[in-house]
Amino acid sequence: MIFHYQFLFQSRRIKLKGVNTSFSYNEATEVSSQKSQKYFCLKINDDIGPKIGGFIMASNREPQIFIFLSDLLGKKIVEETGKLIGHVYDITAEFVEPYPLVTGLTLSSTQKKKPLFLAWRNVIDLEKNVTVAADSASELTVLNLQASELLLRDDLLDKQIVDTDGAKVRRVNDLQFLETKNGLHLVHVDVGFRGLSRRVGLDRAMDVLSEGLFDYKLSDQLISWKLVQPLLSPDRLRLNIAQNKLSQIHPADLADILEDLDIKQRNAVFQSLDVETAAETLEETDPKIQVSLITNLNSEEASDIIEEMSLPDAADLLGDLPSAKAEGILNEMEHDIAEDVKELLLHPEREAGGMMTTSYLSFPPHITAGEAMVVLRREAEDVDMVYYIYITDEEERLLGVITLRDLILADAETKLEEIMDQRVISLKLDDKDDTIAEHFAKYALTAIPVVDENDRMQGTIIFKNLLDVVAPHLGK
Repeated sequence: MIFHYQFLFQSRRIKLKGVNTSFSYNEATEVSSQKSQKYFCLKINDDIGPKIGGFIMASNREPQIFIFLSDLLGKKIVEETGKLIGHVYDITAEFVEPYPLVTGLTLSSTQKKKPLFLAWRNVIDLEKNVTVAADSASELTVLNLQASELLLRDDLLDKQIVDTDGAKVRRVNDLQFLETKNGLHLVHVDVGFRGLSRRVGLDRAMDVLSEGLFDYKLSDQLISWKLVQPLLSPDRLRLNIAQNKLSQIHPADLADILEDLDIKQRNAVFQSLDVETAAETLEETDPKIQVSLITNLNSEEASDIIEEMSLPDAADLLGDLPSAKAEGILNEMEHDIAEDVKELLLHPEREAGGMMTTSYLSFPPHITAGEAMVVLRREAEDVDMVYYIYITDEEERLLGVITLRDLILADAETKLEEIMDQRVISLKLDDKDDTIAEHFAKYALTAIPVVDENDRMQGTIIFKNLLDVVAPHLGK
């Protein structure tokens, strides 16, 4: 059996987004010849080859390598004997790495409420019709979709997906398969206008129109499946956690994606994220959406995420929640973190006490640089800001500050009091946002310590958390 796939011989090369496929016509090996039609055997030299293997058959008269879902839907399903047993309604595929594998097709049934299913192993040819083995009608069963399977038409076509490379929400207009010796694999998603025109049979007409009137040829906008994250229900997304590519997207871009989705999809995507990614994304998300996302989680799930947020962001979020919900989350949080957040909640949001984080590093003046480095390596992961190391006495009064650079360059036996800068710029708990912004702009610091009326260290304000306040002073 030889399949005809679409192959651009005239360009000698294929290049698709997200796929390093690259081979030429001259690299093909002729395996058969019939009159004016020659057949060549090409091996894919990209990551598809070793993963799903095999050779691809291509024709120089009717060059076709890939098959679109729109080409299969509605096709007659005919046994080798010529007996018609139905029409293709949908295609099922199993989530396997790196490309989903087609497992079967479904037919509409007037006798059954559920569609009928036929395993893909029965398929012999896809030329004019979907030709299946003799007596395949006897193998028809009521569809029983497995947890790891998708209905490509119902679950993906005309639905939204996330393009993790472009960090955008895209609409699926068509799907593209690649046939190998191991089966039919879903390899690309078509998000372009040509995908829509192909489905209604107007792709050739649109090509003629665009080239004739505008001297422009419409091209397929294909995204490799490896760069796609489907937006399914929370349970089904969790089943696909191994393929969840959303964590590869920058949290700020992921926050934009969440804001583009409807409530149902937004919750599904957010709840599929790992705790750390969810926390980082939440920090970048609009406050109203933050509240919506956390409200849809139980207190235990919400506390796990909020514990990973910076303390000021966590306090701001909890302050925006209904008091009962916030109290329930605080009760589930680790005691020390909960107490720190409660401390921040006592201060107005736009004052230093409400903006600061209590996660910082401080040392007594008499310890050595080497001793401080040992502690720093052990504790740095749990501290919001490590660039500045603060020096305090037994009563936590602020004595000086050392930059991380100075600490690293200092001799291991040097005492911190010998290298600390005693000219410390600090803020009071009740300093307002304009004062804080002026300090950041004037002294070009990335963090400023906050002290009480007795100069006892209370926390530090990080520039990142004050960006909205500082931006006007930076001319933005």
